[in-house]
Amino acid sequence: MIRKAIIPAAGYGIRNLPATKVIPKELFPIGNKPAIDYVVAEAVQAGITDILIVLSRNKTEIMNYFDRSPELEAYLTERQKENLLPLIAPTKLNIQYIRQNEPLGLGHAILLGQSFAAGEPFAIMLPDQISLSRTSMLAPLIKCFEQYRANVIGLQTVKKELLSNYGVVSASRINARTYDIDSIVEKPLHPPSQLALMGRYIAKPHIFDKLRRTKPDVNGEIQLTDALNEVCRSNRMIGYAYNERWFDTSIEEQYIKLQQRALELRKRT
Repeated sequence: MIRKAIIPAAGYGIRNLPATKVIPKELFPIGNKPAIDYVVAEAVQAGITDILIVLSRNKTEIMNYFDRSPELEAYLTERQKENLLPLIAPTKLNIQYIRQNEPLGLGHAILLGQSFAAGEPFAIMLPDQISLSRTSMLAPLIKCFEQYRANVIGLQTVKKELLSNYGVVSASRINARTYDIDSIVEKPLHPPSQLALMGRYIAKPHIFDKLRRTKPDVNGEIQLTDALNEVCRSNRMIGYAYNERWFDTSIEEQYIKLQQRALELRKRT
């Protein structure tokens, strides 16, 4: 059973400047909720009970969002708007936080969660990848893990002209949705397939040993993809291919489409 998830949310959000100078991209609104709320709700739906959010010094607003606001609660109560209180109630999940003191990459952010994972397999959920599916996108990865007892990566077929923006896998098909992954190429000039990483992972604890041994790239960052490649060389890695639509909130065009889709879904309910 996967009980824990790590959400790395310490990046500067450079692709979304100047807005991210003051607003964390994880708090960009989708309808009337911030992006990270959708990710946490997805985790809850999949049975996750404990979450570690990796923050940087200027991301305390995320902590505030998931905390209580006694002043706002009192304000709503005084004005007989108690019907709005459930909208601002804190999640019942156990959410913990840790700071990444330097921007040393996604792999380094995950490595900070080793004591949190405490030797258990755990989920990694990138908060800029959002699906508005009614079912949790994490749940089928957990099912794959339970079936194969192997590391699992979420995948989606991406248009060839967009593959240079993603990590892309070389893999052999097991069945309609699952693949054995041989290797991962980050932002390839010559993609080995059209299957791109979609920001959801189930990792065994040995990922931390791989991350510690991963050499920083030319920017001094430890990349999760490099560590996952090392895992592929010595352990089985399963890919699960989603049919559901994903949106990347750090890409402006996709963020706008995500907003439109969220509005359409709200009008139906």
